[in-house]
Amino acid sequence: MDFFDFLTMVGGLALFLYGMHMLGDGLAKLSGSRFESILEKLTSNPLKAVLMGAGVTAVIQSSSATTVMVVGFVNSGIMKLEQAVGIIMGANIGTTITSWILGATGIDSSSFLIRMCKPTSFSPVLAIVGVGFLMFSKKDKLKNIAAILIGFAVLMFGMETMSGAVKPLAEVPEFTGILTRFSNPVLGMLAGVLLTAVIQSSSASVGILQALCMTGAVGYSAAVPIIMGQNIGTCVTALLSGVGASKNAKRAALVHLYFNIIGTVLFMAVFYSVNAFSPFAFMEEAATPFGIAAVHSIFNIAATLLLLPFSKGLVKLACLTVRDTKDVEEKQKDSVLQLLDSRFLEMPAYAVEQGRTVAVTMSELSEEALNLSMGLLGNYVQETADRVVELESLVDKFEDELGNYLVKLSARDMSEKTSYILSNILHCIGDFERISDHALNIKEAAEEMHVKGLSFSEKAQKELEVFEKAIHDILKITMLSFSEEDLELARQVEPLEEVIDGLSLDIRQRHIKRLRKGKCTIELGFILSDITTNFERVSDHCSNIAVSLLQERGDEIDPHAYLDELKAEDNVEFRGKVMTYRERYQLP
Repeated sequence: MDFFDFLTMVGGLALFLYGMHMLGDGLAKLSGSRFESILEKLTSNPLKAVLMGAGVTAVIQSSSATTVMVVGFVNSGIMKLEQAVGIIMGANIGTTITSWILGATGIDSSSFLIRMCKPTSFSPVLAIVGVGFLMFSKKDKLKNIAAILIGFAVLMFGMETMSGAVKPLAEVPEFTGILTRFSNPVLGMLAGVLLTAVIQSSSASVGILQALCMTGAVGYSAAVPIIMGQNIGTCVTALLSGVGASKNAKRAALVHLYFNIIGTVLFMAVFYSVNAFSPFAFMEEAATPFGIAAVHSIFNIAATLLLLPFSKGLVKLACLTVRDTKDVEEKQKDSVLQLLDSRFLEMPAYAVEQGRTVAVTMSELSEEALNLSMGLLGNYVQETADRVVELESLVDKFEDELGNYLVKLSARDMSEKTSYILSNILHCIGDFERISDHALNIKEAAEEMHVKGLSFSEKAQKELEVFEKAIHDILKITMLSFSEEDLELARQVEPLEEVIDGLSLDIRQRHIKRLRKGKCTIELGFILSDITTNFERVSDHCSNIAVSLLQERGDEIDPHAYLDELKAEDNVEFRGKVMTYRERYQLP
């Protein structure tokens, strides 16, 4: 094997890893948030969890990806640690499907049908179809399918390239000598751990081992311990994802590690004990790709069957390793904001849904803050005022964390629909934050009146009550339309916003008349002006949210053009809604 053969092998490895990444990424995008939603709804049934973990991993062909996602679910509180154990065990079984697919490359027959069953035979066809979809289709779904097909073809081409490049190694004594050293179970296991830890994919490391087996120089005595080590090495990805996460998320990563370590130790102890008394004949034979796949599957299935009844023991072991402490900061961390887990950034469709959940909570906090602040105008209570300040600060925190999360997410490749939803959330959270700011302003106006002992006249108070009712209703309609994604409700906002503009103008004019008659003071006039201005600004932000919702759903509209058209004199439907609202909110 010369330098150029080495370059070919490295290039084949690069294509193999890239193809695997492209395949998994395409499958994840095609499924959107569906498989994560399935994981969320899992019950505590361990067997069901194992089957689900195996199925999901077989689809995305990466136990590391599944395990990292599970760590993320546990971290965000969506999934209990007990549920995670079964899924992690199932992921180890599901990842073996890759080795069986790669093992099919060793099929040898003169039959056309059998030869076409070889992945290396039909993968060029898949590549052609995938490139066709990629070049001529504008649909996201077909583009994701194209990524899957091309990814598989690239993976298989990389596998073939690696196999061809390492074939001459069978004639190199030094190489076969190194592999002979791996016949020592401990050294072989450590080699498997190191290889998989570096490339962070047991599927890929098994694929590399299968490519080396095609030289005929790798025996089962060397391959078996390497496969055992590969299962431990794949835990590195999950352990890394647990850094900086909650205690339960760290425990989930440790469950993955302990499961593989205990399973490997028990399997090797039994296997090599039996082999010592009654040597297995196949151990001295040259390993084959199908043989590697069989050993990989037998080990993971056996380990799962053996340790599944002791899943609670694994949880206890992880809890003993990561003990509960009186970590005040962690206990105070907002559970809703934990949904914004960086692990979900690799699954944009699901991450956006998590962002929406946090945004809905943010909208509810803003609504609560404004309603409480309006209540202070008639009855000032210090505890309520403190709650408004607390809510405004919390909404600010939500905007910072959710905004930063969505900005990071926006750099990811996602479907047009997902992009619309993300854009809508980014637009709306700014309006939610401003509404909470106006709530704080109204609270300060109420506080000034309370401290100075001021009060509005009975007439002005009744006018404000009508105004407050209109603001309460437009806020309720807006927030409900956002949380329920209800476009019909969103279309109710603008007519009410126009009525509120009219109320603001009427109340100011009435105040000027009272001021001229000496029925009101200039000081109270300034406070009333501040309150009505904040009310009007709140309705403006409600309008922004409603228009953004209509845009999110794909209605290609310019906000200003849309509002101009909506408020045109000849828009009978809109004018009818305005009249209905005017009758409902008439000033006394």
